[in-house]
Amino acid sequence: MAIKELKDLNNPEDGLRILIIGAGIGGLTAAIALRQQGHRVEKLFERSRFANEIGAAIHLSPNANGVLQRLGIDATKFGAVEAELLREYTPDGEPVHITQLKNSAGMWRHAQRWLLVHRAHFHEGLKAAAQASDRGPSAVLHTASKVVDVDPHLATVTLENGEIISGDVLIGADGVHSLTRTKLPTINTPFSSGKNAFRFLMARQQALGDPETNSVARDFGAVDMWDSSDRRVVIYPCANNELLNFVCIHPDSMTTIDVGGDSYNQQIGKDTLLDVFKDFNPQVRKLLEKADPVTLKLWPLLDMDTLPEWINGRMAVLGDAVHPFLPYRASGGAMAIEDAVSLAVMLPRGISRQDVPERLKVYQMARHERATTVQEMTRESSKLLSQEKAMGMVAYIYGHDEFDHSAQVLRKYLWSKTPHMYWRQPIVFGPMPGPRQDWMGRDRALKSLESTFMTASIKFKTSRTLLQNLFPNDRYSFISPSTVARASFSQTTLNGMDWLGGGGYRHIGLYIHGVQYKKENGEVLKGTYMPILFESLADPIVSGREELGMPKLYTAIDVHERSSSYRLQTSWQGAVWGHFELEDLEDQDPAADKGTIGGEDDDGILVYRYIPKVGKDTKGQAEAEYPVFVPHAQESKVLPSQVTRLRRTTNAKVEISALGWDALPTLHHVVTRLAEIPIDEVIDAKITEGRGVPDVSSAQRIE
Repeated sequence: MAIKELKDLNNPEDGLRILIIGAGIGGLTAAIALRQQGHRVEKLFERSRFANEIGAAIHLSPNANGVLQRLGIDATKFGAVEAELLREYTPDGEPVHITQLKNSAGMWRHAQRWLLVHRAHFHEGLKAAAQASDRGPSAVLHTASKVVDVDPHLATVTLENGEIISGDVLIGADGVHSLTRTKLPTINTPFSSGKNAFRFLMARQQALGDPETNSVARDFGAVDMWDSSDRRVVIYPCANNELLNFVCIHPDSMTTIDVGGDSYNQQIGKDTLLDVFKDFNPQVRKLLEKADPVTLKLWPLLDMDTLPEWINGRMAVLGDAVHPFLPYRASGGAMAIEDAVSLAVMLPRGISRQDVPERLKVYQMARHERATTVQEMTRESSKLLSQEKAMGMVAYIYGHDEFDHSAQVLRKYLWSKTPHMYWRQPIVFGPMPGPRQDWMGRDRALKSLESTFMTASIKFKTSRTLLQNLFPNDRYSFISPSTVARASFSQTTLNGMDWLGGGGYRHIGLYIHGVQYKKENGEVLKGTYMPILFESLADPIVSGREELGMPKLYTAIDVHERSSSYRLQTSWQGAVWGHFELEDLEDQDPAADKGTIGGEDDDGILVYRYIPKVGKDTKGQAEAEYPVFVPHAQESKVLPSQVTRLRRTTNAKVEISALGWDALPTLHHVVTRLAEIPIDEVIDAKITEGRGVPDVSSAQRIE
């Protein structure tokens, strides 16, 4: 039979034709994300009819829920319950740990709640979003459509009835028993992990109504776990706290899976369940006795050796099809969701069909190491772990935003396509007068005590993953594992500067707090990292970049100050890109402020120096490239600053517009990144005035 061509789309702006095999969590998330990028999910194939959707619940961990929120998916609308605490016990019922999960003491950003959702309800919500008509043509879902073959290079699908359908991109989201995986260069086969799991649902009221089991069901959002060396019982709520979900993991030698049937939906007798956990405490056994035989199923827990490649031609495979997970660390569905959004990032609106194979390689580059690492962590989690090791896993797995991570991987890939591009800093001639030298290049003897400063700063909570994309290399990292980062936009007006003949200038920068730099010898420096500083005058820009390695660029900075308000805007030749406002300012005791930009962990300012080589054949190569540190303690000895006035407010805001290349031809690459930074919450806004401006001569090369 001839290939059945879908609509011929020669214009990439019309979107790619996407074919997805498998309409589970990963496939539906991919459909939603790719539609939002402007593509046409013209065929979404599912061999089942969804008539017997598995009756179980799943975790939507903070990393998964965060990206779902960015796709417009709010699982609480499908009855999802926020996890509030984790209670861990021995099999005998002795408490081991009680951990607060509800935002984990501020570790997760506001959108990254840990949710518990009925799988069928979540699936219905994803299906509705994939087929909604508010974002262009709906995804076309074909149930009971068995795919018998695919061609990864032509991006074609062959159905059981002989029909062949072609597209521009083929996505395999067809689960652990995947057909598309067989078309990868290396083929691995799933095998038993040595564990099976009972799963069933129970009405919460059943447990509440029994005095022996009431304590388990009494607290909304509680996840309870009884753990032995080889068996585990986990109970958590879903469906608006009306149902309890049970997962009971045990050695596969204790139960038998019928490999000839539906291995993921097998009925099992309650007597078998009770026998497996007969040694657990009476409360657990009493709960298991209440299991509904209709929803009681037995699942095999399958594993698979790491696949070196997930892509082939125009085909990419995601989720359990390439990395099945054991049911620990709530990562099976989460990794499929992350895979899906990564694919969407790599295939933005306007990409051509010819670029697809290369972009799928970038998808694999972004996802392979992370998914493989998390996969290994779930294997380790089948054993009893130390609290320290478990918390390390929590930070790695849940403290991640795949949108921001994949965007950075793609950005670096695109940069690598033009290796001879200049990473510019101005190159000037010989010694120049500046804050540390006079016009003859001699060290400036005069350190004016009469220079003044007025600093307006707005400190806010934001995304750690997004900000860490601005770190120059892996030696820079956040001190805290929290996904919540803190940063400030800080603008200073300087006057009475002797090296400028008594004049002054303005600057505004982004300051990322709670950052550490690990030196090659293992020593750690803690401080505030400054990726960009805009200034309104060329002279301090030249001096700061050449003498100190500061990342300075020009922008106009206009200030409008009144008795209780301070407004400023930033622009380039009339193109306004930033608005910063502090309203309802009130005076406070100036002694309460040290005048530094950071916090308790701020020992100084961290920056990164880069100067390009000169020469036609050296573009993209560095003449000098190394980290720089400005320690506050040494800087204060050069010239002490005195705070003379302090005003604070709770009413402040930041608005940054990326504009376009035509409006900001030399700043767009910076401003567009600043515009991506979410302002989750303003936590401090103040204006500090004082006398005495150090010359930053204590800046030092770190390595």
